[in-house]
Amino acid sequence: MSQNNNAPVSPMEVGEHNESYNELVWRRFRRSTPAIVGGLMVLALTIMAIFADFFSPTPNNKINLEQAFIPPQTIHFIDKDGKFHLQPFVYNYVNTMDPTTFQITWTEDQETMYPLRFFQKGWEYKILGFIPANIHLFTVDEGATVYLLGTDKMGRDLWGKACEAGRISLSMSLFGTIISIALGSVLGVTSGYYGGGIDNAMQRFTEFVNAFPQLPLWMTLAALIPKTMDSFSVFVVMSIIFAMLSWTTLAREVRGKVLSMRETDFVLAAKEMGASDARIIFRHLYPNTLSHVIVILTLTIPQVILAEAFLSFLGIGIQEPLISWGLMMRNAQDIQILGQTQWIFSPVLFIVVAVLGFNFLGDGLRDAADPYATF
Repeated sequence: MSQNNNAPVSPMEVGEHNESYNELVWRRFRRSTPAIVGGLMVLALTIMAIFADFFSPTPNNKINLEQAFIPPQTIHFIDKDGKFHLQPFVYNYVNTMDPTTFQITWTEDQETMYPLRFFQKGWEYKILGFIPANIHLFTVDEGATVYLLGTDKMGRDLWGKACEAGRISLSMSLFGTIISIALGSVLGVTSGYYGGGIDNAMQRFTEFVNAFPQLPLWMTLAALIPKTMDSFSVFVVMSIIFAMLSWTTLAREVRGKVLSMRETDFVLAAKEMGASDARIIFRHLYPNTLSHVIVILTLTIPQVILAEAFLSFLGIGIQEPLISWGLMMRNAQDIQILGQTQWIFSPVLFIVVAVLGFNFLGDGLRDAADPYATF
């Protein structure tokens, strides 16, 4: 019986057979809705952090005690008479003091509407620290204010400060995680490749470091930072502290992957051709662990964000003039203030979005890194 070699082949089958590994990873990644959402959340936070001054209608460091603890202002489209306006607007807040409790209450003065004006000139700032600019996403006319998240005890805009705080929280977590990933992956590859006494010594050291409870040790090391140290040095030291205590898990995982690859044909062939140990480690073995390393990178960043926020909340992390989400949360330590001005707790929303975004993104990358698995 003759075999029919002219049977039609679907374009999907042809495309799948011709796709490269990166194309397969991307196709699998974009099928994951949570991963795409997580990536967009991380991208949005990054853009707001880099261009924080653009998103802030008022100077981030402007102190005005007369406007302390103003609640978040509502963006309106319908005025007090029920008329709809295409252009959003705000009302100014006026305060009254209770003569008995001396508590200040802020209410909207609905006599005058102040429309939001987009992409208008305002206070001057520098993009990335050296490009002068004065355009802002939204502003209001002089004499009015627009505080999306309210103000703190110094009268500073919490929205602008939260966007600016993302620079330290995100950059510190990324910087510390990169150091941790570099250290853990290199030690893991080296340990798995050599085996024997070298592997045994490295693994005992890894277990020794991993035996310490991370949070108390973080607190101890952070508390030892001198108060006289400048802001940049504090940033670097805090990043190194996070890195030195979070590399052990990755080292063990990478070691396991290398143990399964070191006797494969391509490694044995490289040895027979006279390749040095360094070339085999960094040219052949290390690249084959990168997909796993990238996944661990995205999953470690939220852990560092939470650790930094916790330490800064306790007062042993980031210090002014630097600003981070955790440092902003220190204003919520006073139960009385928190009970009367709940919006002071709003920076926690940025922490939640960052943690969820990186976790969603990491889960999607973890699934996409093995595109040959069953969908």
